[in-house]
Amino acid sequence: MKGVDAVAKILQLEGVEYLFSYPNHPLIEAAAKLGIRPIIARSEKTLINIADGYTRALNGTKPTVVVVQGGPGIENAFGGLAQAASDGVPILTIPGGGEARRLGAGEFDPLPVYNHIMKWTGRINLPERIPELMNRAFSQLRNGKLGPVLLELPRDTGNAEADDPTGVYTPPKAYRSAGDPSDVAQAAKMLLAASRPVLHAGHGVLWAQAWDELRELAELLQIPVMTTMAGKSAFPENHPLALGAGGHSMTESAAHFLVKSDLVFGVGCSFAKGSFSFPIPDGKAIVQVVSDGATLDKDHKVSHAVIGDAKLVLRQVIDEIKASGAAKQRDGVAEEVKRAKDAFLDTWLPRLTADTAPISPYRVIWDLVQNLDRKNVIITHDSGNPRDQTLPFFEAIVPRGYIGWGKSTQLGTGYGVALGAKLAYPEKTCINVMGDLAFGTAGMEIETAFRERLPIITVLLNNSRLGGYSNYMPVASDTYNSNKLTGDYAAMAKGLGAYSEKVQNPEDVKGAIERAVQATREGRPVLLEMITREEPVFPDSNRVIKEASERELARA
Repeated sequence: MKGVDAVAKILQLEGVEYLFSYPNHPLIEAAAKLGIRPIIARSEKTLINIADGYTRALNGTKPTVVVVQGGPGIENAFGGLAQAASDGVPILTIPGGGEARRLGAGEFDPLPVYNHIMKWTGRINLPERIPELMNRAFSQLRNGKLGPVLLELPRDTGNAEADDPTGVYTPPKAYRSAGDPSDVAQAAKMLLAASRPVLHAGHGVLWAQAWDELRELAELLQIPVMTTMAGKSAFPENHPLALGAGGHSMTESAAHFLVKSDLVFGVGCSFAKGSFSFPIPDGKAIVQVVSDGATLDKDHKVSHAVIGDAKLVLRQVIDEIKASGAAKQRDGVAEEVKRAKDAFLDTWLPRLTADTAPISPYRVIWDLVQNLDRKNVIITHDSGNPRDQTLPFFEAIVPRGYIGWGKSTQLGTGYGVALGAKLAYPEKTCINVMGDLAFGTAGMEIETAFRERLPIITVLLNNSRLGGYSNYMPVASDTYNSNKLTGDYAAMAKGLGAYSEKVQNPEDVKGAIERAVQATREGRPVLLEMITREEPVFPDSNRVIKEASERELARA
């Protein structure tokens, strides 16, 4: 068989169900002949975003493979793969390539460029190395620090004769490691000794599917739990100990407890500083449970660490605490959490329930929370104001009921993420909340949703503005209208096969949501164009941490 057919056969042996494809690659046809369905988008970026959402929704339990054309295809793919790399999403990308024997003869070589963002890169330079290098790629995909990998299939290798890998190729296993028992014992000891600990749950809790253990530990010691943006939904946010999530914005209840804490116990998080991570106040003892030791002491000096899989280590910590007989329930914690959450909600309720037009974007988010079956919903955001407004106020109650992304924050990413989630869970209602600027980068993908039979709901917050950009470019905005946008997006969506509505009054939001859910059940993608006012205000994490710190100092 040809080399490309040998690669396709290995994908079949690996259990690959979908090949995320665009626009021209010999592997598309070779895989289709074996029953592997191609998913074809309108651009490389959205294609990779779909693969990203599919992988996250399934917590990496099924292999995800992307194929793009050599040259312009893999050149255009950089943005989507940079986003996947920034959030540690395991995707195997197999670009086409020029002839391996003429490497350096002028065609684009992706390896030097992608080495900067990918976990591992390789090239199948000889047909006899196909099983070896495919095994290496899938092993890298499954083990160690998560992230995307790249394995180029050059043109001459794909066309060359190769042996049938059946009976030779064995899919590599995924291995997990527990923590060192002495490290676990010290972590448990510090938790028991702390008077006001906070559990800080990151993306690693979701990848390890450690949400049951996280909840058990929280309830065992009555410790409140907050999550990162990527970790949101790892802990049910309607739980009495839930503080909500934090990123560029965060709940004020999380800030309240974080400032007053004496121990921040991080699980599956990197404690990285950045624009989309909430700040950790100085002077806190920090324990970090993480699978990759390279993240230790990166931006925050940790007091103690346990290196290991989040699910295994949490079970060890729970067992250690139970065996010690020193488990203690902290009285009044749930009541304090409720007071803090109620105070936060009271502050924002006027926006969340505003009945004026144009509609407040917060009213749209509030009505989504109130009128969806959140046990059967997967919702994601786009970047910018929709992210910062949705993250603190959409209450996620099941794992991956909310997909938080965005250390790279490319506009339009949320649309593809929602499509991927729908592919993973066709029975669930999958929703993307985005702004009109983001829609301009991904709006044509409504046709992808229609063609690929992926009926998602897009809630478009249309304020005809680049939200908040007049603060960054006041002269350009005032003089040249550089922050203004136009478009009839509901009409556009209808032309691409979607069910669409333009909603201008707040009292109509609920009904529109109900009709949208019904339309997806009938197999149609949906666009709800909500005519909203520009409202670039949100609970900025730096501000709410600062204000909580000032209040605590005043009390002292």
